Amino acid sequence: MEEKLRECLVCNKPLKGRIDKKFCDDFCRNKYHNLQKTGEGYGQIVRNINNMLLKNRRILESLLPEHMPASKHSRDKLLMLGFQFRYITHLHTNKDGKTYFYCYDYGYLELSHSRYLVVRQKDAFRDNFKHSR
Repeated sequence: MEEKLRECLVCNKPLKGRIDKKFCDDFCRNKYHNLQKTGEGYGQIVRNINNMLLKNRRILESLLPEHMPASKHSRDKLLMLGFQFRYITHLHTNKDGKTYFYCYDYGYLELSHSRYLVVRQKDAFRDNFKHSR
């Protein structure tokens, strides 16, 4: 009877040991499961978008001192700091019909084509979010 040669599911190295073994080492096992969760290449796309969202949030946070509820800044200043307007986490339209664009808990409102109001999301919203989990 001929014994079937078993190979690692990731690197195709021959496997030794237990009959139900699927991977040659922990590296290959982790790589296989990470690819299963994210799909080929998908993980990198998600990481890049999350990095841009976090960078936008850090920029907005840096422009809004903790003791101030809001501050005004030019579009040029935001762009100079590396802010990318196409990356946001959510929108909020207030009762006056003005739309705020958010990167997590920091956002902005377009006042004119070149001026923006940077704001911090109200604590009440964050408190409600914590309780809803």
